[in-house]
Amino acid sequence: MAALAVVLLAGCGGGETAGPAAAAPSSGPALGTVTTAPDGVQEVTLRTQDDYVFTPDAFTVAPGPVRLTVLNAAEQLTHNFRFTPGAGPEPIDPEIPLLTPGESRTIEFTVTTPGEYGFECSFHTQLEQYGTMTVSG
Repeated sequence: MAALAVVLLAGCGGGETAGPAAAAPSSGPALGTVTTAPDGVQEVTLRTQDDYVFTPDAFTVAPGPVRLTVLNAAEQLTHNFRFTPGAGPEPIDPEIPLLTPGESRTIEFTVTTPGEYGFECSFHTQLEQYGTMTVSG
């Protein structure tokens, strides 16, 4: 039972692109700032750490393709990132099943329906590690 508690508190879920990342890139935009890449894809970066929060916990994009990066600046905790099933106008399937301390991963997806889409670290929802992506309309 104690081992299960440790796993639930320390573990969360992998993604498509990985690399070290202890903090937001100093030369890039601020965390949560949505920019448009040269290929036309909206880009945004979130951070998580040992305090069970996403920074920021809310951001807004326009309908279209999105490239979302999550940086885990934690020293001890692993996290994951997924859009909460049933918590948006349409499902968003790509997720980051495991994000170890110091790691970053990027997912890409397309949104077409305006509204609010909940996201979470599914291992830490009991500690309220969640947020909202708004798709403008």
